[in-house]
Amino acid sequence: MNHLGSVYEQDFCLWICHNVELLKNGLLSQIDVKNITEELEDMGRSQHRELMSRLEVLFAHLLKWQHQPGHRSNSWKGTMVEQRHRIRRLLKASPSLKHQIEKRKTEAYSDAVEYAAAETGIPESDFPQSCPYSLDDALDKDFYPDEAI
Repeated sequence: MNHLGSVYEQDFCLWICHNVELLKNGLLSQIDVKNITEELEDMGRSQHRELMSRLEVLFAHLLKWQHQPGHRSNSWKGTMVEQRHRIRRLLKASPSLKHQIEKRKTEAYSDAVEYAAAETGIPESDFPQSCPYSLDDALDKDFYPDEAI
């Protein structure tokens, strides 16, 4: 293992600072290409995981809101507000995720149904099989589904 690889394993922050200095000084032949590549790939995957997680929580709370009108709370509303804010910020910071969001919506919704069923005691089969919310509605700060399905 080269010197930078061992620094990477022993002191991640030091490794970052060292590689940043190498990049700033144009010493590209000395950077830790292997580990930088892995870290950049992981950063991309992390953005996708965050988007999925936030969509899942938002869809689950929309389902709970719609299916349990007698249990609606400011806490549920606050969770939806927070997820919407974070999703909008994530999409603003990484606009390329907008191209992925439609594909990921189906998977996030499927996970949200499982989550909502576990929290409400409502069988998964009682929720719609496909997501009943458009992304525009789900991300709209004024959208709260009022009619029970």
